[in-house]
Amino acid sequence: MPASKPWEHRADVRRLGGTRERRRVLIVCEDSKSSCDYFKSFKVDRNRVEVVAEGRGMNTDSLVKYASRRMDDAERGDRPYNQVWCVFDRDDFPLEKYDRAFQLARVHGIKVAWANEAFELWYLLHFNYHDSGISRHDYKAKLKPCLGFNYVKSDKTLYAKLRTKQEAALKHARRLEQYWNDRGERFPERHNPSTSVHKLVEFLNELAELGSTG
Repeated sequence: MPASKPWEHRADVRRLGGTRERRRVLIVCEDSKSSCDYFKSFKVDRNRVEVVAEGRGMNTDSLVKYASRRMDDAERGDRPYNQVWCVFDRDDFPLEKYDRAFQLARVHGIKVAWANEAFELWYLLHFNYHDSGISRHDYKAKLKPCLGFNYVKSDKTLYAKLRTKQEAALKHARRLEQYWNDRGERFPERHNPSTSVHKLVEFLNELAELGSTG
């Protein structure tokens, strides 16, 4: 199995329990609607956790550069982030720019939650497992029968609507991750379909538990 990559939070995150320190997390999203609204919907104890989710409308490597500047500004202001995440799709960005985003993230200690080809893969995994390629243009049609209504990127209620199916999505995403691991794939982020969104979801769920564990 390939070694864990630097942007995968479980490779270096400290245990969340055992301290009352208030944690600060920055999530910078490529789009300003779907993924950003989704991550804003996670419920955390604001006395213990501050989660800042921003939708920037930037391409992959520009997004990582922006996140790096935000991280540096927070350090200089003596209010550092415990973790910084970038969320972006493969879409039709040139592979060179896409790969460079991962390289920049590694250099700056930024974690990446990617989806190939699109963030909507995460929504689709709430209903079924997929390891065959899906065009980003087809997600809307595939989601309609699963959701029972037309998928709209600006729907701010999708987290709530899908919450009861989140465990299934996590299971399917882990299975997809294992699918690429079993093939010895060093760069699963290049392949359609693939995602690491579940790692950020798992992390936010851990943060949410801080409020219930005291």
